[in-house]
Amino acid sequence: MSESLLFCSGRTTARYVGISRDDEAVKSRLKELAVRYPRYGYLLLHGLLKAEGLVDNKKRTYRLYTELGLQVRTKQRKKLIRPRIPISLPNGINERWSMDFVSDQLASGRRFRVLNVVDDYSRECIGQLADVSLSGEQVSRFLKQLIAQRQRPQSIVCDNGPEFTSKAMFFWSKSQDVKLSFIQPGKPTQNAFVESFNGKFRDACLNQHWFRDLHEARQEIAHWRTHYNEVRPHSSLNYLPPSEFAKRVA
Repeated sequence: MSESLLFCSGRTTARYVGISRDDEAVKSRLKELAVRYPRYGYLLLHGLLKAEGLVDNKKRTYRLYTELGLQVRTKQRKKLIRPRIPISLPNGINERWSMDFVSDQLASGRRFRVLNVVDDYSRECIGQLADVSLSGEQVSRFLKQLIAQRQRPQSIVCDNGPEFTSKAMFFWSKSQDVKLSFIQPGKPTQNAFVESFNGKFRDACLNQHWFRDLHEARQEIAHWRTHYNEVRPHSSLNYLPPSEFAKRVA
């Protein structure tokens, strides 16, 4: 019985010889990237490797990732069951921006704040303004600079903080013909795009550095923003960096 089955098997089956794949180069580069970006999971690392032409199959990346023990440890959070309301998406770049503040402290203990402005369509970080205090006038001047570099958005989503509800911002929005879309108090999920960015920014930049002074903080933040826009794969953009995605849809 066994001889008849062997006789009926195909030639390719009998002649197949497994080919071992040399993974050392990929492993070496994967470890380098994991050390450089310790908060990146295997999908983001796969995107970086793929951009360098080292891998295609994410299953291979995951296998090497687990073999090297590079898993990122995350805290278990309690899941709250809430009804999900889909957030409307803009139809193009510069149609809608969103902005919000995050805060941190220098090595001296002095607090500083960072204004983050993102494009809700391309997920690009349009700009970041860091200072020990930020007023409505500073915010309006910064937005004016950003518009001069890009294109005027139709609206900007923000919370009800005093900087955004100030007279300076009111007159700026009127003069620039930009609508300020205020979210409901206590509902940050209505500003989900910049809230998501804030989490990535804090996890991968603020929590990874100990700033000696404000000048050093601004330098590190600017360096991270360039990496985020031009190098870091974004899961919502089919693992393309925001700048590359913006070029393709322009």
